[in-house]
Amino acid sequence: MHPQHVSDQFLWLAYLAGLPPVRLHDLRHGAASLMLAAGVEMKVVQETLGHTSSAFTADTYTSVYPQVATAAAEKTAALLFGDEDQADPGKLISLRS
Repeated sequence: MHPQHVSDQFLWLAYLAGLPPVRLHDLRHGAASLMLAAGVEMKVVQETLGHTSSAFTADTYTSVYPQVATAAAEKTAALLFGDEDQADPGKLISLRS
């Protein structure tokens, strides 16, 4: 099958399903963003997408990082303070006494 035919068929199916116009490539970006937001390691995302380097993957998907960075900071704080079920995960914790 010609790649454009597959893309056209996908677009038509999305239209019939009442979805907004979306390309197959958009699904690829969405999947990568969701993997990173879920905490999947960059190397795994890189290999899944077939990128030649994890640096390229990181450069392409930096918009996800604020969420990932926040989650990583909260997990680190929970580890440091022994509070794995933080009652208020959005609360800032002062490291100064």
